[in-house]
Formats: sequence, C-alpha cells, structure tokens
Amino acid sequence: MSVDPASPPPAAAPPARARWRDYTTLAKPGISALIVLVAVGGYFVAAPRSIDLGRLALLVATGAAASAGASMLNHYLDRDLDARMRRTRHRPIPEARITPSARVAVLGLLLLGIGIAGASIYLNLLTGFSIFLGGLTYVVVYTAWLKRRSSWNIVIGGFAGSAPALAGSAAAIGTWTPGALALALLVFLWTPPHFWSLALLLKEDYASVGLPMLPRMGDPAYSARIVVVSAALLLPATILLAGSGPITLPVAAILVAVALLFLVLTLPLWRSPDRTIARRGFIYSGPYLLIVLLAMVANWGLIGAGFRGL
Repeated sequence: MSVDPASPPPAAAPPARARWRDYTTLAKPGISALIVLVAVGGYFVAAPRSIDLGRLALLVATGAAASAGASMLNHYLDRDLDARMRRTRHRPIPEARITPSARVAVLGLLLLGIGIAGASIYLNLLTGFSIFLGGLTYVVVYTAWLKRRSSWNIVIGGFAGSAPALAGSAAAIGTWTPGALALALLVFLWTPPHFWSLALLLKEDYASVGLPMLPRMGDPAYSARIVVVSAALLLPATILLAGSGPITLPVAAILVAVALLFLVLTLPLWRSPDRTIARRGFIYSGPYLLIVLLAMVANWGLIGAGFRGL
C-alpha cells in the first residue's frame, strides 16, 4: 500500500493519561470535595458520642462516588449547551475527547448507583436515601427539567447540595437531627447567592444559549438585589442552626460573623450590578461555606472539651 507523502500522518490516539484526566474533569472534583465536606459537617453536627472512622470513611467514599456520577450525568445531559457556550466549549465532551459520549452517561450511572447502594448496604437505608435524593435533584430536577425552563432552577436544585448534610446525620446516628436539618437549610440558602453572583459575571454567555440562570435575565439590577436578599437570609438560617445544634458559643459567634461578612460584601449590589462586587461575592462564597463546615467539626471537639451548646 502506497502512502501519499503530502498527506498528513494519521492522528495519534490520545494517551491514556489524558483520557483519565478528562474523566476526572467530568467528575468535578472540586464540587465533589465540597459535597463530601457537607456530608462530614452533617455527621459532626449530629453530635455522635464517638467518631466511628470506618463509618465516616464509608460516608466520604459513597458520597464522593455519587457526586462524581451525578456530575458526569450533568455533563452528558448538557453536552449540547456546553458546545455553544464560551465558558464550557473546551470541556472533554464538546471537544470529542471522549467518544462515544454515552460512555460518560454509563460511568455516571454506575458511580451514582455505587454511592447509593454502598451507603444503603454498609451504612443504613436513610443514608442511601439521602444520597439518592441529592442525585435525583441534581440530575433529574435541576439538569434535565428546570435548568432550561425556569429561573427557579438553581433555587430548587440547591437541595442537591443540602442532601449530603442529611446523609451525614443519618450515617452518624441513624436519623436526621434538627441540627442537620438546619445545616441543610443553610446550604440550601447559600446556593442562590453563590451561583447568582457567578451568573451576573457570565450573564451574556448564559443568555446566548437561552438559559434562565438569573431571577430576571434581562434585568441585572433586579437580579443583583435578589443576590443581596438571598445573602441576608443566611443570617436567620445561621441563628436557626445555632439554636438547633447543639452549637457552642464560640462556633455560633464565628457562624454569625462570616454570614455578616457575606452580606457586607454583597450589599453594594443593591445599588448597582457591578461585576467587581459580584466577583467578590462569588469568590467569598466558597470559603464561607468551608468555614461553616469546618466549624461543625470544631464544634464537636468543643462539646467534647466541655463547652455547652446554646
């Protein structure tokens, strides 16, 4: 067989390492880590008498698997949108670095199923059910149903981030405690100001594909004020958590302080939908939730040291 010297050589197959990096990207490791931390926060706010490291490790493993699987399904279902948006067009599926893309859906379903089944079998049914609720909300309710249809998508879809707190409580003591429910509510209320701050920065990109990712896509000023209102709601949620804990006084003070700072950083958006302010609120929102979750771990230690809950 002759070869035309002018023709380009056949493209080499991508190395295995590159393919694994692509799958890792689709698993959204940053989001999965945050989901796992929410579950750990729920575990500790349930105030178990002692920490069972084996059960805690199982909670982390099953939660991470389910979160990675749900993220892969999100990427698969959004593959047409990702190909058209400037922010997402270089993801592995739009660039056809994983073909056929159905492989992503299969792996996502497998990981989600492993997470739910593993938690149900090795922890308890309520933990598995909590993880199932989170996956169902993120994949079906948010991604497949509401994301393209309603500006309420991120509000209702926010329950996906709250469910791990319930899973953590169930893994710790076998039930959903008032403190875990309050933490789940706080995470639920955190999601809109976190995401809407980002959406203010990317509103043109979302508008180009018709995604209603702000309260009013055509009215940035109104949407910016809603970000302020949603950030303000974290204060009563914090007080509810402090009263439902048991949360010690030092931790309650930290929770109120970081919630007040979130409000202070976003408050100027009431006057103007300034991109710099929106970016500042979005950047702070991640560390804010991290501090809240780490405070739940510290709170358990303080209770063990003799501090009383409020």
